[in-house]
Amino acid sequence: MADRSTAAVDVADTSGEEPLTAKAGASTGDGKSRERDTAPEDTEETGQAGSSATVSAPELHSGHKLARRYRLEECLTRLDGFSSWRAVDEKLRRAVGVHLLPAEHPRARSVLAAARSAALLGDPRFVQVLDAVEEDEIVYVVHEWLPDATELTALLAAGPLEAHDVYQLAQQISQAMAAAHREGLSHLRLNPGAVLRTSTGQWRIRGLAVNASLRGIDVDSPQRTDTEAIGALLYAALTQRWPYEDDAYGLSGLPKGMGLIAPDQVRAGVHRGLSELSMRALVNDGSTASRQESPCTTPDELVRAISEMPRIRPPEPVFTALPEYQRTSYQQGSYGRPAPRAAQTAPVVVPPPPLQTRTGKVLKWGVAALLIAALGLGSWQLADALMDRDTADQPETNQPVDATDEKPKTATHKITGAAEYAPDGSPQNAASVSNTYDGDSSTYWRSRSFVDGPRLAPYKEGVGIVYDLGTERDVSSASIGLRYSGDRTTVELYAAGSMDSATPVSSMRKIGTGTTRSTTAKVDAKEAVKTRYVVVWLTHVPQAPGDQYSGSGYKQAITDVKLKG
Repeated sequence: MADRSTAAVDVADTSGEEPLTAKAGASTGDGKSRERDTAPEDTEETGQAGSSATVSAPELHSGHKLARRYRLEECLTRLDGFSSWRAVDEKLRRAVGVHLLPAEHPRARSVLAAARSAALLGDPRFVQVLDAVEEDEIVYVVHEWLPDATELTALLAAGPLEAHDVYQLAQQISQAMAAAHREGLSHLRLNPGAVLRTSTGQWRIRGLAVNASLRGIDVDSPQRTDTEAIGALLYAALTQRWPYEDDAYGLSGLPKGMGLIAPDQVRAGVHRGLSELSMRALVNDGSTASRQESPCTTPDELVRAISEMPRIRPPEPVFTALPEYQRTSYQQGSYGRPAPRAAQTAPVVVPPPPLQTRTGKVLKWGVAALLIAALGLGSWQLADALMDRDTADQPETNQPVDATDEKPKTATHKITGAAEYAPDGSPQNAASVSNTYDGDSSTYWRSRSFVDGPRLAPYKEGVGIVYDLGTERDVSSASIGLRYSGDRTTVELYAAGSMDSATPVSSMRKIGTGTTRSTTAKVDAKEAVKTRYVVVWLTHVPQAPGDQYSGSGYKQAITDVKLKG
């Protein structure tokens, strides 16, 4: 089934706009030269000039499959010997992005190496690389697709961002790039099109290392280049202007001949601390920070500078006051108010005493009749009991109750350990399994979000968790707390021989099945099964809205599991 937590493909820039670090040919703050984004007719400045012009992008079409799995849907760009596509992973039924280039392309090897290095980082603040393969004379890189995310370019088209949003952008992007550089990875094309904001307000970066390798971009000081790029992003978010003279990314540049001026001099009301922060990151070509602070030349220095700033809180919510009460035209009078009439004293009606009305009398007699009947019935029962006791030959003996008539009491077994059960080798959220038996209903283990449902098969047999009871115990029922209600959730219980996911459920003994539309699933067995390991297996899940972890789709989360016997 398709995992909806994916990322938008990075569309290659065919406009020839300059990279975030500044104009082509200008010098950076460290004295190194910068490159212009490669257009189809441009040559690379990386020692491979003109070599890519002889290699054309692979001639593929919509519907073509890579590795009998990734079906190409739409070509988003074709540039400089490579192409970018929106595709579908038919095995997991999810949307993905794909970069394609011929294996003989001069940058094919560097693209593969960059993609595999980025995949090893595994930082959720970056759009993840899912696959990087050379096959059939084609090199392709598969990455996430985020349908619920919005590019910074689109956000800036509506106007500058609020100070709190810019603060979050600076903090999250700087921390992410600092972590990447500690692992030896750089971006070098960190522009508004490479920064995304998800529906939960998180900022994510796409194209780490891969975008620069696709275009053959290489610099002597990658940390300075990425830091200056972050400064340009902050400048644009504060002013809705590009911090250089040329227009770029749908933003107007600064007036020619004025040089780099501080954001709070471009637009009124800009947060002073954020304005200074962007200038410290943008120091180049002889410019200095607006408040004479030391420049930030690495993402780590930028992170430290942000931590020293006072925290910017989100704006207070605005509550709309209720409209004032207005009189109607009848109350106001179209032709003036009528003259007040002389006050008249209304006669005071004294209510009758309690139960002296006609209804009260009927109620009183009814209650009296009921009391008399109750007294008579009680007297008769008392007399009958006394007569039975006097005529009894022997005192009544208490007969022992047959223990087999009582329903045996069930006990909740203690769970000593658990692991995600993923026989297909694709776990959902293995790190959160312990949340299902920690006694806290606010924590949970979640599945990914799938496109089709409620039934997961045939694309995925199911998702689940195997629990260890410490020793063999009789298991006759289970109570599973769920996070999402909806169409239906079907839970199956199996007795397993171990916690190994390699054993299919078809070879296990089935304990029982339960289906629910609420947030609690009950599974009862016809007879108790003695086992140490129990598999809770979900085969049907309801549709649920998106959250901070995944988009909307068919999914489920387990909050509490209780196994009884």
